[in-house]
Amino acid sequence: MSRADRRARRNDRQDRGVRVRPAAMCAGVLCAGTLLLAALAPQAAATPYDPPSQPAVPLTTLLSRLQNLYLQTESATESYNQARQIADTQRAQAAAVDGQLADQRVAVAASRDQVAVLANRMYQQGGVSPYLALLSGRTPQDFFGQRHVLDRAAAHQKQVLAGLTAGEARLAALNTRAQQALDRAQRAETVQAARRTQVENGLRQVEETLAGLTGVQVQELQTLEQQGEDKSQQDFMDAKPLGDDPALRAPSALGDRALDFAFRQLGKPYVWGAQGPDAFDCSGLTSQAWAHAGTVIPRTSQEQWAQLPRVPLALLRPGDLVVYFAQATHVALYIGDGLVIQAPRPGSFVKVSPIAANPVLGAVRPDMGAQPLPHYTPRPVPKSAEQPTPLTPPATPE
Repeated sequence: MSRADRRARRNDRQDRGVRVRPAAMCAGVLCAGTLLLAALAPQAAATPYDPPSQPAVPLTTLLSRLQNLYLQTESATESYNQARQIADTQRAQAAAVDGQLADQRVAVAASRDQVAVLANRMYQQGGVSPYLALLSGRTPQDFFGQRHVLDRAAAHQKQVLAGLTAGEARLAALNTRAQQALDRAQRAETVQAARRTQVENGLRQVEETLAGLTGVQVQELQTLEQQGEDKSQQDFMDAKPLGDDPALRAPSALGDRALDFAFRQLGKPYVWGAQGPDAFDCSGLTSQAWAHAGTVIPRTSQEQWAQLPRVPLALLRPGDLVVYFAQATHVALYIGDGLVIQAPRPGSFVKVSPIAANPVLGAVRPDMGAQPLPHYTPRPVPKSAEQPTPLTPPATPE
């Protein structure tokens, strides 16, 4: 074989080698890709990573937490109501004093004008001494006549000066009273703003807690709460704190009017700080019920408990007010037979509830001494008014 033939054969082998190596490399890459896909296939089919959830809170614990939030919020609501009432009262007092101030300024200005006139007149006439007056008079009678006039003028001047002094003192006192009323109103408004923030924070916590629950969980919580109320009511009635035959007692005429008003509010929403006509909080309902009966009672549950005559539960009659919790932070209107009408809490509505739905503190009677009606037929309770208290996002005041 010639040298040219050997060179040609060698070149041919090199050409085939170059063509084979790329094919081998492609086959290797495909094989590796197949293995990689096979390794990743189980992971691709798996569910996305989900961090482990926190242990579920027991429903009883969650319900207790919600009830405490509602209690704290209602306590803040009553403090807000009291601060607002104080601020309104002090503003009204300051306005009334301002009216007196205006009248007193006019009176003082008139007294000052009168004193100026008297001073000018005394300057012109009263500066003459009695001796010179005697010399200028033609007779002693002239002297004594002038003397009498001067004495009367001096007495009148003293009276005017005394009136001016007293008027200016009254003006200063009224100014002080007005300023003090405004200061008290300002302090009450500061407290009111703080309590408003406290209420709003509490309601926000309630909303956040409820927002984290499913509809089924909310229903379970409501059922659990209703079961607790039923048991509390059963235990309460079994102990007979209301005495014998509480269903047979009658209200007074005024109490019956308060009941009539309360029954007409059934179904209206609870809104904290509201006292009608479209919404109520607990003490807004009771205070307005008795106001419509013709008796003004304090605005807040604490003041109703502190200021109204207390009555033993064994003598409780329709129209009386039942006060709850150790700090008197909730109140309802008793309608007889162990039931009350109340505005329970934010997010709910005015409804009929068992008297023992909350821990009873005691009872008060706005019309102590009034006789019960001789003939009384209790009003029927609508079925819708006894529905369980809902766990829903609370409404906010306008």
